[in-house]
Amino acid sequence: MAITGAHVVLHTPDPEGLRATLRDVFGFAHVDAGGDWLIFALPPAELAVHPSERSWHQLTFMCDDVHATVAELKAKGIEFSGDPEEYPHMVATTMRLPGGVDVLLYEPRHPTAIGPNRKG
Repeated sequence: MAITGAHVVLHTPDPEGLRATLRDVFGFAHVDAGGDWLIFALPPAELAVHPSERSWHQLTFMCDDVHATVAELKAKGIEFSGDPEEYPHMVATTMRLPGGVDVLLYEPRHPTAIGPNRKG
């Protein structure tokens, strides 16, 4: 099969602010596709399928220590919806990025496809 990657698109009324945050706060490597249209490299990714009454998708960022990551990102000006909460398979909170883009930040407590437990 010829699938070589995934391209995530975030739509926002503040593209310049969000691009600056991804570049300067998160430090994501990027290329300029022309006219300051930045395309960012993302960390390794995985894809999960959850049951739902309707079809939709969600962008989440994983981290090793959600409490430390929240503290670091708050110091850089990132807003959060609340403190991290414990769930059976993760500790999570939601970041509010420029332009009103909400992204879940979580510390997995389950095997991940990008870790040593992956198959295939």
